[in-house]
Amino acid sequence: MPSRHILRTSLFALATLLLPFGLLGQTVPGQDRGADEGDGPYDRLIIRGAIVIDGTGAPPAGPTDIVIEGNRIVQVQTVGYPGVDINEDARPDGADHEIDAHGMYVLPGFIDNHAHAGGAPKNPELSYAYKLWLAHGVTTVRGVALTGFDLSLEEQARSEANEIVAPRIVNYQRPSSGWDRGTIDSPEMGREWVRWAHEQGVEGIKFHTHAMEPHLFEAIVDEANELGMGTTAHLSQPRVTHMNARDAARAGLTGMTHFYGLLESLMKDHQIQPYRLDYNYQNEQHRFAQVADLWRLSYDRGSDAWNELIDEFIELDFFINPTMTIYEANRDVMRSREAEWHDRYTLPSMWDFYTPDRRAHGSYWFYWGTEEEAEWRAFYRKWMDFLQDYHRAGGRLTAGADAGFIYKNYGFGYIEELELLREVGLHPLEVIQSATLYPAQEIYEVRGEQPPMGSIEVGKLADLVILDENPLENLKVLYGTGAVKLDDDTGQPTRVGGIVYTVKDGIIYDARQLLEDVAEMVRQQKIERGMDPDAPLPRY
Repeated sequence: MPSRHILRTSLFALATLLLPFGLLGQTVPGQDRGADEGDGPYDRLIIRGAIVIDGTGAPPAGPTDIVIEGNRIVQVQTVGYPGVDINEDARPDGADHEIDAHGMYVLPGFIDNHAHAGGAPKNPELSYAYKLWLAHGVTTVRGVALTGFDLSLEEQARSEANEIVAPRIVNYQRPSSGWDRGTIDSPEMGREWVRWAHEQGVEGIKFHTHAMEPHLFEAIVDEANELGMGTTAHLSQPRVTHMNARDAARAGLTGMTHFYGLLESLMKDHQIQPYRLDYNYQNEQHRFAQVADLWRLSYDRGSDAWNELIDEFIELDFFINPTMTIYEANRDVMRSREAEWHDRYTLPSMWDFYTPDRRAHGSYWFYWGTEEEAEWRAFYRKWMDFLQDYHRAGGRLTAGADAGFIYKNYGFGYIEELELLREVGLHPLEVIQSATLYPAQEIYEVRGEQPPMGSIEVGKLADLVILDENPLENLKVLYGTGAVKLDDDTGQPTRVGGIVYTVKDGIIYDARQLLEDVAEMVRQQKIERGMDPDAPLPRY
């Protein structure tokens, strides 16, 4: 690789790492919503004849008419029976606008509870991430953090006002971010930052505990709970011996993201993971390869320690946001690198960031091989066993992607997370709960509020996903690229699925047009780089 390419890739990595802390100001905010982008909201919109999967866990039902006034659902009316003509006189009327959804499926808008929007120079325009999310039915993202402190607040307000084409944004920030008093170094200072952030409009806190002592963590969580702010944590390896998942849950944390701290709560023979003796955390292949060893170092499924941890998490009402998709490449890097959507929907600058580089976070493919993948497959089996047992005991799993790293693109990575939840053992209806109702509960229960979204019910926000294939039969139809199906009339394979409409706040977006907008962004960047706009991204 030429040295100039190495430098450029490294700058992409540095920029992306600095962006959440507000240290890079070159990101283009979401583009103003154009007059031709999204229809509505309408005084009275009726979606006609749909099969409704409402997010509560109830089975599908239809034909159903959904009546929306402005940005709220005001009526969900069963209007007949499958295979029988509908009595038109008994249907809701008075619509300003209608969507003919007979034979189509309607779901609540999806919620991604682990989102970063990236930014320059990886994906210079935030609209790139926003449109990919919406094209995959994601109508709400919990930014942890979405981007820099001030820009996150600005984008949140613009999305709330529908001035930009973007999901609604729930704003979590890291301790110390945004203010001018430096790094938190005392419990009193931590509590003061929480109060200050709350006054600015921050709704929750994301911990990355490599820089957080337990007494500071506990003070910040306690203050956040007093103010009704949510909390989640990446319980990172440098500090997990001080604060594992059990410790964090006992301290009052709302929920965890990723897997860090989970199997460390079940260590059998050690208090500290026995790292290889030449281990260096800054060598990311060391970091991401060796963590997989935890599957053999922890108590097994069905043991007293295993069951006691599940029971304690249940008692504490602890949410787990596993983000399995973001580590999926670890068990099959070739599959993730060669995903069919990259050439059309992945920016060359994103591809630069994914390219192996010792200084780019998540680009640790220095010599990733069969042994690493075998360990990660074993790790996933144990991780998924725990998630399955936790879910069966009544625990709530929420969907999140952490996209923008490790070959995972916005939107596409989120749908893969739904497939992985199915692999855990959730029924497809339970997968939809984890994509809709449960993440809404994780955000709002700590506030003492009923979620305004997450299910198709009267009074809820009009955030909806409409598609013409049954996602319960095959979650792959939710991908922007759809699913391959043999056409028995022609004898040829064809593509089916892909979301047709995403409705956010009562505004109807053409999901396929959003994907075309993203494809054009990719084409334009290829042209700017002197590439053939229709050529595949360079492989190595």
